[in-house]
Parts: sequence; C-alpha cells; structure tokens
Amino acid sequence: MTLSPKTMAAVRASGAVPNAEYLLTAEGVRKEFPGVVALDDVEFKLKRGSVHALMGENGAGKSTLMKILAGIYHPDRGSVKLKGVGIQLKSPLDALENGIAMIHQELNLMPFMTVAENIWIRREPKNRFGFVDHGEMRRMTAKLFERLKIAIDPEIEVRHLSVASRQMVEIAKAVSYESDVLIMDEPTSALTEREVAHLFEIIRDLRSQGIGIVYITHKMNELFEIADEFSVFRDGKYIGTHASTDVTRDDIIRMMVGREITQMFPKEEVPIGDVVLSVKNLTLDGVFHDVSFDVRAGEILGVAGLVGSGRSNVAETLFGVTPASSGTISINGKEVVIDSPNTAIRNRMAFLTEDRKDTGCLLILDILENMQIAVLQDRFVKGGFVTEKEVTAACEEMSRKLRVKTPNLNERIENLSGGNQQKVLIGRWLLTNPRILILDEPTRGIDVGAKAEIHRLVTELARNGVAVIMISSEMPEVLGMSDRIMVMHEGRVTGFLDRAEATQIKVMELAAR
Repeated sequence: MTLSPKTMAAVRASGAVPNAEYLLTAEGVRKEFPGVVALDDVEFKLKRGSVHALMGENGAGKSTLMKILAGIYHPDRGSVKLKGVGIQLKSPLDALENGIAMIHQELNLMPFMTVAENIWIRREPKNRFGFVDHGEMRRMTAKLFERLKIAIDPEIEVRHLSVASRQMVEIAKAVSYESDVLIMDEPTSALTEREVAHLFEIIRDLRSQGIGIVYITHKMNELFEIADEFSVFRDGKYIGTHASTDVTRDDIIRMMVGREITQMFPKEEVPIGDVVLSVKNLTLDGVFHDVSFDVRAGEILGVAGLVGSGRSNVAETLFGVTPASSGTISINGKEVVIDSPNTAIRNRMAFLTEDRKDTGCLLILDILENMQIAVLQDRFVKGGFVTEKEVTAACEEMSRKLRVKTPNLNERIENLSGGNQQKVLIGRWLLTNPRILILDEPTRGIDVGAKAEIHRLVTELARNGVAVIMISSEMPEVLGMSDRIMVMHEGRVTGFLDRAEATQIKVMELAAR
C-alpha cells in the first residue's frame, strides 16, 4: 500500500502507527544517474528515538539515499515506508509535510535574507492585513533559539554569519518543522569542539522526544559518542548494520573501504629547503593583525585555531582575495604585492578554499571546465588559443591520479559527492604546478579512504619541494601532518610548535589565549 503525501500527512497528524516496528524504512532501493549506479538494492531502517549513523566513503551512496528519503530524488525502484505505511515523496515539501527534514552538507540559506526570514520562509506569520508580521517572526525565532541555546541575532543577514553559525541556523530551521525524522548530513564539518558538544546536547534532547535522527558523518569519534547504531554503504551497496557498541573503529573502516588503511597520516621526514614564503606583520584591518611566519620548501606548516581565529582570512589575504592593509609578503626572498588571485597564481601559489560550494566549485559546469579553469591563461595556451587536446589529457590524468569517481569529465560537478568535488578542486590547483600550496580544510567532508589519499598526496608534494600551508580544524590531522604548527586566536598568532613538541593540550592552550 502506498499513500499520497496528503493522506500520509493525515496519518501522521492522527498519531496512527500501523504496524510500525521502524519509524522509517527503505527496501530494495535503486537509483541510477547517467553512467553511474548510485544505489544498488540498498536497505535502511530507522528506529524511533534513536540516532542512526550512515557511514561510507564519498560516492558510496549515503547522500543519494537521504535525498530520496527527503523527496529530492525519486528512486528507480524500491519502497519507502514511514511508520509502516508506503509513501511516495514527490518533492522536499512533501517530505517536510510528512515529518522528514534534512540538513544538507552544503548549506542552502539565502545570504541576503535575515536569519528569521530563512528559518520561516514559506511559513511566515501574517498580521490581520495579510502582511508578514516581522515582530512575531522575530519572537518565534528567539523562542526557538532559546530552546536550542543558540546565540545568534534573528535580524542579522545570513551573509554576515560564519560558516559555523550558518550551520546552526540550518539545524534550527530543520528542528522548527517539528519533524519525526531529522536527517543530518555532515552537521559538524564547520563546528568547533564546543559547538559540536552543543549540537550533541540538541540531538540527545530530540532523541528523548522520540525523534529518529539519521546522522551522516566521516568522523569516527562522533559515531561512538552520539550514535546508537550505524549502517555502512560501499560503492552504492548496503554492507551491514551494527550497534555502535559492538564494533571497533578498525571494523568500521574495513566495512567502509573493503581494505585496511594502515597509515592515516603518512608523514615523511623530507629535506627542508630554503624559505619560499616569508610573511611579515601582515594585517587586515578589523580581521587579523601583525601575522608573521616563514614556510620552507618541503615543509608542511599546519595552522590551528578555533573558528573565528582568522586562519582562513590570512589564507585569503595571502592569495589576494582580500588584499592586506599592511605588512609584506616575500617569495624566494623577493617582496611581492599580491593584490589579486591572478597575481598569486603568477607567483606559483595555489589556494584550496574552505567552502567548496560557495568559493570553489562552479556547480553548473562540468568536471573538465572546473578542473582546467586555473590553467587556461598560461600553461595550455599557444598563440592565443587553448590547446584543448592537451588540457583535456592533463585533466583526465589528474582525475585518474586522484581517483575521482565519475563516468567521464563531462559530468556536471554538482552531481558528484562532496568528497569527489574536493578532489576535482585539488586537481585544479595541482595542474598549476604550484610552489606554494595553501589548503584550507582540505579533508572536510571527506571519508577516511579519501583522507588517506589526500594526506599521501600532500606528503608527496612536500617531498617534491612544495611549501604547504595546511589549515585544519581536525586536531589529529594538524598533529599528524605538520612539521610545525602555527596557532592563532582572535586574529593574532599566539605561538609556534615544532612537530616533536606539539600535543593537543599545547595547541588548545595557545588557541584559547
């Protein structure tokens, strides 16, 4: 039996639970895209009042299944049941009306609207004249934030918020629907440890109210802290479901990748050469002040600090996105003025940005166009014309090297998983043969297998003499991959730690000064 969204909404409103051992189930689901089988006869079962983690490498099919359950995609075959009743979801609005809300990995807020307007869009309270009651909307938002203990001004425009604050707004928006099922896709990717602890408090509270939560994550520590059980997908297939108390981290990794990952952080001792990049008293008024450091050939300089410390702002200034107010940048001993990304590229700098959706990927273009864009002004241009055959061959080779999962380079990049999008962006910058590589959160939203591949790639680049600046919010990554660590707090450098002396405690002491 399959009910329409309208009928199912009535079933939900009545509180009926017909034969519902599980709150939400999917059985025999298959979904194909051109040249790719994203899901192959998979199953999933969510219990009421539980947190069910969904694990797998990028491209395993996790997000595809969740988008089916959220009404974004439609399965080619298979069934979905809510409270034991078959349901067909024709749109995300259908899913919301039937009590299924999803927080996406790539945030979807309207930047020029206020926080309150984003949360209550299409549900705005009206006054007696039929106009939006902004005062009531502010009060509703304040009440919701008080419940969730979120300290954000409802009247601020979203564009002025940090990535972490936007994530909390997305969470609040999903909770505001009073849904039975809440799907969270990498909800902690931009959050600090304190914010993660806050989110987990919210999740535990929702769980105690009988809400079923689907939690997609690549972070093993989160799985064991918050999840009651987990399911693993691999290459579009369902591998198995287990209670989180019954397995170890290594067991899960073997299920995810089908192989052992023996070295997560393959840091090698490589010869450290001369200073390639020297930064002195770099300042961006109102953002960061008097930042000074050197990076040598073959060195990986890790940059740590809490969200809001200014790490990403320094990276953007180094690359000319926001030119400095004062201070100097020298490359190979020669002072240069980096006033635009083009100037940075001409000085053989490359920059992988923190937010691949907003500042990295050109979502409506294909993989080839995304990967080649940084080299069309120089390396593959002869006589004013692009040598298309050569650039295509180079992009194909880079795609193979980085193991991008795609049928071909003509696939639109928006159809790739987040991890494969990240690999395309890394490939874009490696094609420029950089001598200075700035990586801002290079493995955010990346599965353990892809993380190990990217770490090995960074190590290889360092071995070949590239000077690497790696910004990361993941402490094991910073400690495991860096020769030195620069720590920032509120726009200032608070200290440096050599690899041999660096510990999580020492980094956090400097980050919290």
